[in-house]
Amino acid sequence: MNPRIWLLCLLLPVSGLAEIYKYTDAEGVVHYTNLKPDRVRDYTTFTFPCYASDPSCHDVDWERVPLNTSVFQDEIKTAARRYSIEEALIRAIIHSESAFQPDALSPKGAQGLMQLMPAMQKELQVSNPFDPESNIDGGTFHLSRVLQKFDGDLELAAAAYNAGLAAVAQYGGVPPYTETREYVRRVQILYRRYRLSGT
Repeated sequence: MNPRIWLLCLLLPVSGLAEIYKYTDAEGVVHYTNLKPDRVRDYTTFTFPCYASDPSCHDVDWERVPLNTSVFQDEIKTAARRYSIEEALIRAIIHSESAFQPDALSPKGAQGLMQLMPAMQKELQVSNPFDPESNIDGGTFHLSRVLQKFDGDLELAAAAYNAGLAAVAQYGGVPPYTETREYVRRVQILYRRYRLSGT
């Protein structure tokens, strides 16, 4: 069995795996959908593990899922040093966002290990979001900015990473979105566990 598939089977219930379809219509517009296109012959299928907005992810016991402390060690270590971010936190974000799948693609179009949206990729000058080194560098830089914005407050930084700075500012804290609150909880659990693991 493919090691990545085996790991995902350990991490998530079957319902936590989502298939996302990408296709370009006759007008040249790119679409992402969780519904299999029935009138489109040329489309790409992606498997995304437990993206933040998937309600089935709420059933995952993040206290027990296996941690991944071995993959992308060089990329994470380099980014951690460059932006003064703990490796444990970078791993927690990557685990929360993509379960360490470099080709992860969310229904909203977020891409790669740290799930960068196209606009954020452009802002961060990430030319290839599916390249682990580029994605981790860009995502960690963005994470360092939101941490600085909120004076190191992990809860607010995680909320901003998920919902955006504007949403956190609007509500004066973690926005009352089910997705964001679940995401913050997930990151906090995984961050604590990665720190305890010595990452």
